[in-house]
Amino acid sequence: MLGRIGPPELLVILGLVLVVFGPKKLPEIGRSFGKSLKEFRLATKEIKESVDLGDVDTADTKET
Repeated sequence: MLGRIGPPELLVILGLVLVVFGPKKLPEIGRSFGKSLKEFRLATKEIKESVDLGDVDTADTKET
């Protein structure tokens, strides 16, 4: 239904964000978005590692 977002659409979105928030708030918004993305990646990595360790633990108990 929805196609990919191309350069013209991105420019329109960026223009709307610039009008709504103003040029002084954009760096702050970008910084907070980057921090949120970093935290999300870290959390998903930790969850993946705990699931992988859980698989190893159950495999060890099944062998004995």
